[in-house]
Amino acid sequence: MELKRFLRHVAMTPMKARQCFPDKVMDAIAAEIGASEKRHRGEVAFVVEAELSTEQLWRGLDSRRRALEVFAGQGTWNTEENNGVLIYVLLADRKVEIVADRGIDRHVGPDGWRAICDLMDTDFHSHRFQEGAIAGVRAVSALLERHYPEQEEGRNQLGDRPILM
Repeated sequence: MELKRFLRHVAMTPMKARQCFPDKVMDAIAAEIGASEKRHRGEVAFVVEAELSTEQLWRGLDSRRRALEVFAGQGTWNTEENNGVLIYVLLADRKVEIVADRGIDRHVGPDGWRAICDLMDTDFHSHRFQEGAIAGVRAVSALLERHYPEQEEGRNQLGDRPILM
C-alpha cells in the first residue's frame, strides 16, 4: 500500500466530502439528472465516496474497481435497455470514473467516458464541484439522448438523488 495514498484516505472524512458536496450541490445534481432523464431513456446515477477503508486500501482496490463494485451494488446495471451510467467520484484519490452498462457502452467506449471524466476533473481540481458534476451529467446525458432518445414519458428506474458514501 502506498503511504501517500493511505494518508490521503485517512485525512479525507465524510465531513470534508460534505463540504465539497453540500446539500445545495446535491440538490443541483439531482435536478440536472431529473431534467436530463426527461430527454432520454437512460438512467444516470451519481455517487461520491469520501475515502476507502484501510482494508480496501490494503487489498489495493483502485478507483476503477471500486466504481465497478458501486455500479453493481447500486443496481445501475439493472435497467430495461442496459443503459444505466454511474458517475463515481472518489474524493481521497481525486478520481472520477464512469461505468456504463453494455447497451450504452458499446456506443461510447472508454475514450468517450474518459473525456467526460477529464472534463469533470478540470473543475474539481479548481474546487468547482457543482460545475464539474453538472458538466459531467450533461455530457453523459447528451450521449444518452443521441443513442436513447425519449419516445414517450418513461419511468424513472433509478433515483435521481446523488449518494454520498
